[in-house]
Amino acid sequence: MTDDSPAPRPDTSRGRTLAIIALAVGAVALLMVAGAGPGSRMGLWSWMTALRTMMKYGAYLGVLAIVLSVAALLVARGRGAGRATLGVAAVGLLLGLGAWYFPWSFRRQARAVPPIHDITTDFVSPPELVASRAIRDSAKLNTADYGGDSIAALQRKGYPDIRPVMLAMRPEQAYAAVLRTARDMGWTEIEAAPDQFRVEAVDETPWFGFKDDVVIRVTPASGISRVDVRSVSRVGGSDVGANAHRIRKFVARLKENYKDQIAEGT
Repeated sequence: MTDDSPAPRPDTSRGRTLAIIALAVGAVALLMVAGAGPGSRMGLWSWMTALRTMMKYGAYLGVLAIVLSVAALLVARGRGAGRATLGVAAVGLLLGLGAWYFPWSFRRQARAVPPIHDITTDFVSPPELVASRAIRDSAKLNTADYGGDSIAALQRKGYPDIRPVMLAMRPEQAYAAVLRTARDMGWTEIEAAPDQFRVEAVDETPWFGFKDDVVIRVTPASGISRVDVRSVSRVGGSDVGANAHRIRKFVARLKENYKDQIAEGT
């Protein structure tokens, strides 16, 4: 008895092989990109390794998976391959696109914002980091000192909407409002100093878990109170807009909670 079934066509077999390789490369690429942040948060590798190695080379592998997937689809469709081969190639393409897209989007966002990591509502006398200064100095993190006019100029250009909030309250009332709002934000409180009308806290970015320090200060201002906020990253040269976003969210919640006591012009 003989086997009369036709042998696989070489081109069809080649398409299947390309599809399987594309799927494997795409899966590795996406795992590298998706695991970069969580692994950094868990201490499996440094944030620099996550950004400069896993994200970078994961994106390169994603591009390779895209090329291999497209090649597999072209070969498979041209030689009448089965749906399984086409499906494997399509999944490899999707994995490659995912692995490429996130680093590309992250890089595009970084280029769209000022390359700074210290954002404040007061350029002349920024709220001072007190409780977190020792942590920064001992671990050799980004300095707690404000960078001065050059940083202020970049912030003015990139985030012209970041301004102080004026509350029609006495300073002690404004401080209570600020403290309540800061706690609503879910930040980890470091220090509440009611005698200085100052609150310090730490917030973490959701994916990489970067720790950023936040300080909020209340000062009397002609019968009302001025609220200034400063948010500073502990590591990195650019925050990719995270600190400005955090201040905007805080200010928006403060205004929403106390909208009847917001002074005109803020």
